[in-house]
Amino acid sequence: MWGNGAAAARVLAANGAKVFVCDLHLSVAQHTQRRIEAEAGECTVMSADVTKDADVTALVDACLARYGGRIDILVNNVGRSEPAGPAEMSEQSWDSQTTVNMKSVYLCCHYVLPIMEGQEGGGPIVNVSSIAGMRYIGKPQVAYSAMKAAVIQFTKTTAVIYAKKGVRLNVVVPGLIHSPLVGLLAEKYAGGDLEGFVEKRHQACTDGEDGRSV
Repeated sequence: MWGNGAAAARVLAANGAKVFVCDLHLSVAQHTQRRIEAEAGECTVMSADVTKDADVTALVDACLARYGGRIDILVNNVGRSEPAGPAEMSEQSWDSQTTVNMKSVYLCCHYVLPIMEGQEGGGPIVNVSSIAGMRYIGKPQVAYSAMKAAVIQFTKTTAVIYAKKGVRLNVVVPGLIHSPLVGLLAEKYAGGDLEGFVEKRHQACTDGEDGRSV
């Protein structure tokens, strides 16, 4: 089983890309690295908090130093949800989810866009949103939904701005995906009832089953 970000890195590596994987927790990035290298892919990893300017600057600099001063593809895959409506949600929770789900995308684009614009061939940026950014999916997660909607519009607007500069931006809007995160969510919100939690997720899907990353 792969998470969405790890699956994207795996597919890119399988198609010849030299991938630079970042995670808040280095051990998670290293786990992805081992799996990619086991399939003969090339992968470098580091730990960074992409909600912090200094960390993103260090991440971009490290990637440029490792791979010859170019960044050919950027995939922004970060997300965090805390269920609540606006009346129940604390300001701290709102600010936290705004930072994780939207500021991270802004910061990475902020530093990578000028690099892609200035290099031969430009480059693509893929931002990962969520179906929750387009419609209500059965639970009150207003901050997450609002920020994932913001990612969609941020991507559309920035794509137009950079359309003639050689940089292409697209947004991926996945539905419910069965990833390692599901087990953690079941522990937190369903008392550890993974089977029952997964069944509820299946019921929310049009074809009756969660998607798979790979």
